Amino acid sequence: MTDSHASAGSAPTTSADGLHRVRVLLYSDDITTRDAVRAAAGRRPARDVEVVSWHECATADAVIEAMDAGGVDVVVLDGEAAPVGGLGLCRQLKNEIFRCPPVLVLTGRPQDAWLAGWSLADDAVPHPLDPIAVAEALSRLARERVAVG
Repeated sequence: MTDSHASAGSAPTTSADGLHRVRVLLYSDDITTRDAVRAAAGRRPARDVEVVSWHECATADAVIEAMDAGGVDVVVLDGEAAPVGGLGLCRQLKNEIFRCPPVLVLTGRPQDAWLAGWSLADDAVPHPLDPIAVAEALSRLARERVAVG
């Protein structure tokens, strides 16, 4: 990661109607996992949160490049991705990016929540993905990003 980007992006926009518009980076080497996350969150994961764009990445290098470019409000990383898992990638992002956007990690099972803590993730949802849990976690992180903004 470069020093030229002190932060991965500006705060998401909040309109006069209270709607939080966020840009989401989604990483998984498995297209079905990416599809499942997008379907679970939808365009409006909550009444006050709208996903205006998805930036999908299938490799860790693509994630780092996208984070260096900025403009990301919330990050979703698949902990089961290979060859670079989302948990290790999350820890790297949190350690290297000043004011790193909130990160949601997808863990292999509920018992792996401790790994999400180790990775410095802001929230975790286990596989198999529960659409309600994904939407709630994404919405919560979007609201937190606005509050910190």
